[in-house]
Amino acid sequence: MSDPNLGLKLANRYELVELLGQGAMGRVYLAEDTLLGGVMVAVKFLAQTLLNKKMRDRFVQEATTCAQLGQKSIHVVRVTDYGVSEDEVPFYVMEYLQGDNLSKIINPKPLPVPRFLGLCRQICLGLQSAHDGIRVKGYDKPVSIIHRDIKPSNILITQDPTLGELAKILDFGIAKLLQADIDQTSSFMGTLAYASPEQMEGRELDNRSDIYSMGIMMFQMLTSRIPLTAESHTFGGWYKAHHSQPPKAIHEVTSVQKVPKLLEDLIMACLAKDPKDRPQTVGDIIKALEPLDQRFGTGFRIGQRIGATLSRVPVVKKNADSTLTEPQTEDDICRLTSWPKNKPIAEIVFPYPLPTSKRTLATLWVMLPQVEVDKRLLGSRYNNFICTMSPHPMALWLTVLYNAQHGPRWLPCYLDLKTKAGQEMGFLLGQVGQYKILFFAKENPQRCAHVVSANIANPQRKLLQEWVMAARSHPSVGNAADSKDVLKRELTTSLKPKILKQLEALHEN
Repeated sequence: MSDPNLGLKLANRYELVELLGQGAMGRVYLAEDTLLGGVMVAVKFLAQTLLNKKMRDRFVQEATTCAQLGQKSIHVVRVTDYGVSEDEVPFYVMEYLQGDNLSKIINPKPLPVPRFLGLCRQICLGLQSAHDGIRVKGYDKPVSIIHRDIKPSNILITQDPTLGELAKILDFGIAKLLQADIDQTSSFMGTLAYASPEQMEGRELDNRSDIYSMGIMMFQMLTSRIPLTAESHTFGGWYKAHHSQPPKAIHEVTSVQKVPKLLEDLIMACLAKDPKDRPQTVGDIIKALEPLDQRFGTGFRIGQRIGATLSRVPVVKKNADSTLTEPQTEDDICRLTSWPKNKPIAEIVFPYPLPTSKRTLATLWVMLPQVEVDKRLLGSRYNNFICTMSPHPMALWLTVLYNAQHGPRWLPCYLDLKTKAGQEMGFLLGQVGQYKILFFAKENPQRCAHVVSANIANPQRKLLQEWVMAARSHPSVGNAADSKDVLKRELTTSLKPKILKQLEALHEN
């Protein structure tokens, strides 16, 4: 039987193409955003059987929650629009993510520890953003959100061109806002095998309930099994298991891999029956994972990106016997570069991601007269980043070379956040927190004259990554040139006077 909704056009914009799935709250369709030239999105409808005021309000809350969390974290599915169909059925529009849910990935075989650590940290970051809260009208402080249904099927794993493997939390359909004046005790909602003891009791929940569910999922990610076994798949069977059955130890149920004791202890702590015996925040879990991630995770992520790195070879000079000069440091690699043939010999600046055997460097290439290069090596360096999403997502990357005697040298460049190159550079800057400035003299462009490093402040790093992710789903309603003009005006009228005042004051002191 064909689906009567296929071909339906919502809000004169979203044309339904295919049914992706359905659950207790409603159906999710793949749709084409005809306003944005065929961009694919996902549209979720509230189920016809739930069309009452209470469920409509809950559905609106879900859309609002996901919209705010999607802005805060790249690890929560992003909601971009909300509406009501001609049949008065509420719907909201989400980014369309191609990938597999975590349940499908871990059912055949458990995750190796390095991959587990990378995905687990991402899921924790998304959950942390929910627990930290969103703004709710009438409340002075952010209101915390408890997901209440953390499980593998609610985690989507997709491949991101910049980040590699990316985890996103789905389905805040039964999430609860922790508002002091709302009674949270109610009938059970959730998934029996992953529910905390206090959730089974219908008690008031806090973030530690999600941490218990996270513990069950972490155990399953490493073993393909859950740590508890109910006598029967009923509420009573699972109530007894969560309240009185000790969780199995990881080493008891798997011989596939050796799990570090520190990691097993962390998971067992998350599975404590009493909330006060668990990690008290998701931040505590992230902190506990850090030494393990440093030990196991770094090599795995480098391996994920090695193909892309090796496919982009920097331009290097050859020595007298025509063998490649062996670089010793990152600065050595930079000094071996030569000015690209497709760039004019002129006073210009442009960004370039420079691959090395260990990592990709964010670099800024600058050509100046030799005398100007010599001037700018003495003094201080300053950088700032600003962004506009309208009419077209665009970021200004500003570097300032300041010398008390010669004044500032402004080096602005622009990143089009709708292009792959702009997104890659923006995220690289945010991820690494440093870039190399490569100076080339106009008189001798065949060699890099000098290399200096510039660090990026942590708040700016976070903003850069958020801008990149926001730009992917943000519509472009105008020309890139228009956005560049907006940023140029902001640079001239506002940024330059403020920055110059700061630099002059700094050098006076």
